[in-house]
Amino acid sequence: MPRTWAERARGVLPVLPPDAAFSHVTAAALLGLPLSYAMEEDGRLHVSSRLDTRRMRRPGVVAHRCLHPRSRDTAEGLPVVGLADTWMDLGELVGRGKPVGLDDLIVVGDAIATRLESVGPLREALMRRVRPRGKVTLLEALQEIRVGSASPRETLARLMLVRCGLPEPLLNHPVCDEAGNLLGYADLLWKEQRVAGEYQGEEFHAGEEERARDERRRLGFERRAGLQVEEIWKADMASRSEREACVLRFARALGISRSEVDVSRAEPRFFSTYAMDLAVQREMRRSARRSS
Repeated sequence: MPRTWAERARGVLPVLPPDAAFSHVTAAALLGLPLSYAMEEDGRLHVSSRLDTRRMRRPGVVAHRCLHPRSRDTAEGLPVVGLADTWMDLGELVGRGKPVGLDDLIVVGDAIATRLESVGPLREALMRRVRPRGKVTLLEALQEIRVGSASPRETLARLMLVRCGLPEPLLNHPVCDEAGNLLGYADLLWKEQRVAGEYQGEEFHAGEEERARDERRRLGFERRAGLQVEEIWKADMASRSEREACVLRFARALGISRSEVDVSRAEPRFFSTYAMDLAVQREMRRSARRSS
């Protein structure tokens, strides 16, 4: 029985319309973009074709007929919607009860922008669409997408820190000693404050060899480049109290006072600011009706 995205997609390839391509979450998976747990669990195959194409009907397949043309690419030998248009299409899966949220769009957007070395293609894809679904969330996500993130966790760590009021770091920036010798690349670097943030993903740093390499790199940053190195572990982002403690630790390292930091903004975000404001307004109206 086919298990991988590619195996499942190949199973329906013979019955696809000639102009069709795999899209949405399916394209993201085939293109090697990071998927959240909810996106992985969606499980359906998404296929997009022109508006004048007869809608494909097949169990486990979601057929989309598109008004606007999509760029096309090939992944795993399969036709897929291109990177920037795939990010746009994920906006259609945003909302309550759906698998994609604001931070998901930023994580995927970071991966695409880093691969394309620019946020420009995402901005251009958004401008080409007229009234795309999820536009408000896509626009908000676009403001927080950056080039340089090497993993979803690095993106989420950056969002946690910056949203609380810390300055924007450089991403995966080269660190050299006084003689110009490259010591490595800092995941997050505040050059002026001489602070580096290193995300230590447990899945990549659990072995003795990996830990030894990390320690050498850390010592090089500290002793040869004069940086203060602050580490971020998965546990630092596991609960509200741990996130807040992590933010305050970085604030101290950066010389930022507690009064300048809003730790309430350290939480991951699924809904856009607009969606949350609407929810608050609805609750206020319900409260007013109950009290009248």
